[in-house]
Amino acid sequence: MLALNEICRIVESGFPAFKCECIATTQGLLQIKVYAPDSGRVELLLNGVSPEHLVTIRDISNFIGELRTEISAGRRAFAG
Repeated sequence: MLALNEICRIVESGFPAFKCECIATTQGLLQIKVYAPDSGRVELLLNGVSPEHLVTIRDISNFIGELRTEISAGRRAFAG
């Protein structure tokens, strides 16, 4: 398993159009916040993410893809 700070570094690099902050909590869970760098608008906020299934680079890449899909779906939901 990768170290939590390494998982966070990879997750944070997965959102080039946004700013991403990934914080490892004292309970060994992750808090992930993705937001627009210019306005600060939060696009996605996840608390208590377990790194249990983020074992390989591929796992983390798939997770990032899922988060991107969630962000994209949220934008379509609010589009007029």
